[in-house]
Amino acid sequence: MDAVAALVDRDRLMAHIAEFAKRVKLSGTPEELESFGYLENTMRGYGFRTRLLSHDAYISLPGAASLAVDGRAIRCITHSMSDPTGPGGRTAAVVHVGEGSEAEIAGKDVAGKIVLVDGIAVEDVARYASEAGAIGEIHISPTEQTYEMCISPVWGSPSHLTRAKLPRTAVVTVSRDDGAALRQRCLAGETVVATITSAVDTGWRKTPLLVCDMDGPAGADAPFVLFSGHHDTWHYGVMDNGSANATMLEAARVLAERRADWRRGLRVCFWSGHSHGRYSGSAWYADENWIELERSCAAHVNVDSTGAIGATVLTDAGVIDELTGLAREAIAAETGQDHKGRRQGRAADQSFWGVGVPSMFGSLSHQPPGPVKMLVALGWWWHTPEDLADKIDPDHLVRDTRIALRCLWRLQVDPVLPLDYTQTAEALARELDAIAAGAPGFDCGALRKATAALGSAAAAVNAAAAQADDRLARRLDAALMRASRALVPLNYTSGERFRHDPAMPQPPWPSLQPLRDLAGADAGSDERRFREVEARAARNRALHAIGLATEALTQALSPSGAPQ
Repeated sequence: MDAVAALVDRDRLMAHIAEFAKRVKLSGTPEELESFGYLENTMRGYGFRTRLLSHDAYISLPGAASLAVDGRAIRCITHSMSDPTGPGGRTAAVVHVGEGSEAEIAGKDVAGKIVLVDGIAVEDVARYASEAGAIGEIHISPTEQTYEMCISPVWGSPSHLTRAKLPRTAVVTVSRDDGAALRQRCLAGETVVATITSAVDTGWRKTPLLVCDMDGPAGADAPFVLFSGHHDTWHYGVMDNGSANATMLEAARVLAERRADWRRGLRVCFWSGHSHGRYSGSAWYADENWIELERSCAAHVNVDSTGAIGATVLTDAGVIDELTGLAREAIAAETGQDHKGRRQGRAADQSFWGVGVPSMFGSLSHQPPGPVKMLVALGWWWHTPEDLADKIDPDHLVRDTRIALRCLWRLQVDPVLPLDYTQTAEALARELDAIAAGAPGFDCGALRKATAALGSAAAAVNAAAAQADDRLARRLDAALMRASRALVPLNYTSGERFRHDPAMPQPPWPSLQPLRDLAGADAGSDERRFREVEARAARNRALHAIGLATEALTQALSPSGAPQ
C-alpha cells in the first residue's frame, strides 16, 4: 500500500491545478463544458471508457444585488435560489433573529418583514423565514468576505411536489462590519427599514456530467466503487473544487496502471449542479441509475476541496460508521493523526444513501479552529473570488490525494470489502440508549435485541473475512452489499429510499425520529398516543432493515450459502 501511495505525482497534480485555474465554471455554461472536455480527454488517456452526458437541471445563478438602509447603499451579494425581487426591490422593517434557528424566527413577528441573521446564508434559515412569511433576509458574514451560497432546502432539482419548498425570500449577505452596525441599531430598539433588490437567473438548463468506467479483471459484472466530486465552481474555485478534481484524476491514473490487482471495477463521476443546483447532478444520476447502483455499487468515495494552505486537521472528515476503520487507517498512515469518525452531514453530493451505498468523505482536510465562527473550516477564501491557485499547498494536495488513494486501493483490492458493520451496530445501540432515556415507556427491547444480533453477525463476518478463500470472499462481499442496502437508508434517511430527503440538517438515524418525538409528549395524553402511531411504524421499519442485514450476513457464513 505504501508503494502505491508513493506513486502520486506532485507535478501532475499541479499541472491539473493550472488548468482548472483558467476558467470560471458556473453550472451549465460554455466555460464549464469546455473544462469538462479536459476531464474527459485526460480520463480517456488513462484508459477509461467515458460518457459525457447532458441532462436537465434546475440551476440558479446569482446576479446583481443591492441593499439600501435609510437611503445609504450597503455592499452585498445575493444567492443561488434566492427569490428575485424585480427592479423595484422589496422594502420592509428589519427584525434581528439571532442565528435564524426555527425557534428564534418563530419567536418574532417576521411576516412581511426582512430578517437580519447572524451568519452565512443557508437553506434552513431560508426555509424557516419563508414559512414564517418574511419577504427578505440580510445575512451578516463572519468576516469581511461575503460567501456565495445555494439556499434551496430541496435536494437536487425540485419536482412539482417540492418546488413550493423553494425560498420565497429575497436574500443578501453583507460584511461583518456593515452587519454589526445594523444589528446594533436593531438591538437598540430603533426602527430600521431596508430595501433589497436581487436579480437571480433561475430555471431549467442543460448541464454536463462525466462518467468514466474501468472494469477490473473480473469483468463488467463485478461490483464497482464510485469515486466522485463536483466540477462546477463559484468564481474560479481552484480549491473548491479544482484541487479535488486534480486528486480524482491523479488517483484514477495510479489505480488504472494497477488494474490487474483489482477485484472490483471503478467508476469516476464528475458532477455539475453542486453549487448552483443543490447537488442536481448527483441526484439526477442516482435517480436515473438507481437499479444499477443498487445492484452493483459497493461504496462511494467523494472528495471536495483537497490540499489547501493551512489545512492541517485530518481528524474530522465525515465517514459512515462501517467505513470509519478504513478512513482511520489511511489518515494515520499519511499524517499520524487519529481520525475521530465524524458523522457525515447532509451535503457533499451524498445522493446515494437512499440506494444504500456506504460513503466516505466530502471535504477531507480542514483549517485549525480559529476565533471566527465559520460554517465550514475550509479557509476564509472558500466560496469567494479569492479561491485561486495560491490557496493550494502542493504538499497538502499530495497528502490528501494519497489518503483518498489508500481508501480506494483497499476498496478495489481487498478480498472482502472493508465494511465493518460492528461499528454500525455499536452506533445504533448508543442511539437506542439515548432514545430510551428520552422517551421512557416505549418498548425498545426488540430493537436492542435485533441490534445485538446484528453486531454478532457482523463480528463473525469480520473474523471469516480475515481468512476467506476466494469463494467465501465473493459470498461475503455480496452479503455486505445486501446489508448496506438495508442499513445505510436506516442510518441516513427518513426511510424513503426512492426520493431524496430535504437538503436540511438531519439528526443521527433520522428514520428513528418518530421514536425521539415521544419525548415531548406526556404519558397517557392524546398527543402521546398520536405520536406512538408513527413510533411503531419507525420501530417496525428499523426491525425489518436490521433483520434483513443480519440475515444476509448470517447466511453468507452458512455452508449452504451460494456464491453470488
